[in-house]
Amino acid sequence: MRLSGPDADVYAGASIDAAQRQLTRKFRLRGLDAPGLDARIIVGHVLGFDRTALAAHSNRVLTPEEAAGIAELSARRLGREPVARILGHKEFWGLPFKVNAHTLVPRPETETVVEATLSSLGRDHRKRRGLSIVDLGTGSGALLLALLSEVESAFGIGTDISFTALLCARDNAAALDLSARASFVACNYGAGLSGPADILVSNPPYVACGDIASLEPEVRDFDPRRALDGGPDGLDGYRAIASDVDRLLAPGGVLVLELGQGQLGTVTSIFAAVGVELVTTRYDLSGIPRAVVMRARS
Repeated sequence: MRLSGPDADVYAGASIDAAQRQLTRKFRLRGLDAPGLDARIIVGHVLGFDRTALAAHSNRVLTPEEAAGIAELSARRLGREPVARILGHKEFWGLPFKVNAHTLVPRPETETVVEATLSSLGRDHRKRRGLSIVDLGTGSGALLLALLSEVESAFGIGTDISFTALLCARDNAAALDLSARASFVACNYGAGLSGPADILVSNPPYVACGDIASLEPEVRDFDPRRALDGGPDGLDGYRAIASDVDRLLAPGGVLVLELGQGQLGTVTSIFAAVGVELVTTRYDLSGIPRAVVMRARS
């Protein structure tokens, strides 16, 4: 049976290299940020080839089934669906993470939260024993599991209001062999937790609700709105965490939060009012204050 898909005939009989070049042109004309990379990833995914294999077999002609698969996935990308959502997974901190419709796609700038947390623990962070880590609004589990992969004797809890997101996080913990040290609780931020943690981390929703319509389509149309919408001023999530931080964070404990652009001063003021003081700020590659490290009074 002959398979078909949107524009399948365009790629039928084409070589791997020709298909990649044609797809790159289409993506560039659509205004996508990384047309060549997206084309290579999609073609490689359909064929089951990594970058080396794609180069080694660049002259091989696509089968009709492969051409149809490339056409189908490329149509989704042309519709501005992110590659990570098309494939169902995304690398973060060098680790593979499954994602679903109820989780954010882990972003490179969020790695600043991991970097800032590890830096706060010092050079011997791998040797720190018995640390408890809580990730509020864990989504795919990326922050929590990245930290547990680095701090090998720590244990952690990830919370999320979405059961489906927590199932995704649990699957990621199992795939990374971290299930024994990671547990997940369905609740809003820390509402379902008891007892303080040594480290709290969170990437709360920080987009003002009035700004969501102006976001890139990949974010606006495909990320879960509840993971974006920070209320009228983008700060509702920070206020929710601050209202409970005295119960959730041990004396002298560390709180590390991702920030939206321009939020540093306001967020640190919110937490200073509840006894959590600024320690340091970490900037992303664009020079934006992206992660803030704070510490509870001892």
